[in-house]
Amino acid sequence: MSWFESFVLGLVQGLTEFLPISSSAHLRLTAAFAGWEDPGAAFTAVTQIGTEAAVLIYFRKDIGRILAAWWKSLFDKQARQDHDAQMGWLVIVGSVPIGVLGLAFKDQIEGPFRDLRLIATTLIVLGIILGIADRLAARDDKGGRHRARRERKSLEQLNIKDGLLFGCAQALALIPGVSRSGATISGGLFMGYRREAAARYSFLLAIPAVLASGLFELKDIGEGHVSAGPTAFATVLAFVVAYAIISWFMKWISTRSFMPFVIYRIALGILIFVLVATGALSPHAGEAAG
Repeated sequence: MSWFESFVLGLVQGLTEFLPISSSAHLRLTAAFAGWEDPGAAFTAVTQIGTEAAVLIYFRKDIGRILAAWWKSLFDKQARQDHDAQMGWLVIVGSVPIGVLGLAFKDQIEGPFRDLRLIATTLIVLGIILGIADRLAARDDKGGRHRARRERKSLEQLNIKDGLLFGCAQALALIPGVSRSGATISGGLFMGYRREAAARYSFLLAIPAVLASGLFELKDIGEGHVSAGPTAFATVLAFVVAYAIISWFMKWISTRSFMPFVIYRIALGILIFVLVATGALSPHAGEAAG
């Protein structure tokens, strides 16, 4: 991997990680469109350490408060009633599905799941699901002629069942094209949570899974065409860009719809199918031989 490739891929990672459009799909597609070798699942996982560092800094007050309350709850039964302590436990519970499935399907994630036809399918399907969830949320927010405005749930109302369902939604992001934020936010909207609440929990829930995955995949950096130096550079760049994106995205979802992302996902998925069908792009473009 050249330094220029690492610059472009690091930029793409930072721009797309927290938007509901799938960073892993965009890394795969960027390499395929540019005629580069697929950076692979290990590169994706390691550069996500940079984007999660942005989450740690942006939500540092929330995270610090949750960690302190969670630690106290280990020794004080009374402290377990605190919402922040419960959030700590709920993040742990919600991280179980992606951890188990990630290990169980590691070979598929690094191989067959990177087929561009599968990525196109997941882009379109999750795009439609996100669109439906967004419309439901908008309907609840506005009410209607024959129905009252429905009050959506905040994170204070999050329970073990919902936390586990959030985790199951996040696990779908093991397939490139699904999008971690897109899946978890959609799940949250279907469960009746506010947009901001679903997005905030999505970001917090990703921390253990992404950091664990990135650290686990570190051992594979340096094998093949992906070397340590360019990967580190891409990770730092992803951190800088991702921090700006989080700030923008949290403001966006408080007043705007997800429909622009829905339209983009569906259009990109259709474009991929057209390019593959016409022979302009191989579904295995960039994959290492053997």
